Amino acid sequence: MAGILTDLKNTIIAGIVLVIVSVLILMGAYGEGYSNTYEWWAFFVRWLHVLSGIMWIGILWYFNFVQIPNMPNIPDEQKPAISKVIAPAALFWFRWGAAATIATGLILGWLNGYLVEAYALGFAGGGAKATAIGIGMWLGTIMAFNVWFIIWPNQKIALGIVQSEDGAAPKAARTAMLFSRTNTMLSIPMLFTMVAAQNIY
Repeated sequence: MAGILTDLKNTIIAGIVLVIVSVLILMGAYGEGYSNTYEWWAFFVRWLHVLSGIMWIGILWYFNFVQIPNMPNIPDEQKPAISKVIAPAALFWFRWGAAATIATGLILGWLNGYLVEAYALGFAGGGAKATAIGIGMWLGTIMAFNVWFIIWPNQKIALGIVQSEDGAAPKAARTAMLFSRTNTMLSIPMLFTMVAAQNIY
């Protein structure tokens, strides 16, 4: 067991194996759990969308609830461990989690036939459900734009990953922090409208 849990790759593989075992148990006990149908594949994409979203928003909230508030408490000689090791690794998973969330969300909207209605906020049909999921999709799209085109470029300057003018790093760090906080704010209504679209409308 230690060999599985001490290596992240093995832990992920074990998690996937447990999913397969769960599907096989459901198939054996109830004759349900997998079918090569549109419904099953739409569910599978939704599952990937949720996994990606957990990665993305989980790291967003780590930055805003843990890393940023506690940076002033870290002794200066220890800060390079965050800025040179932890933050770049977290930003890698953060931005690719955002990309995967958007990609799987678009595929899911297309598979379920509400992509246009949702992005049109229900004005092209679909009623309250399309409006709710559309608000969530637009908020997610804005947040992903912020990640790739504002937060990440500014973090590269703040962390010294790219060369910049003298004195640019503090300004870039502040810009990245403010847009990260913006995304944290937007994540709350984004998650609400997406869950509401599935459970209320």
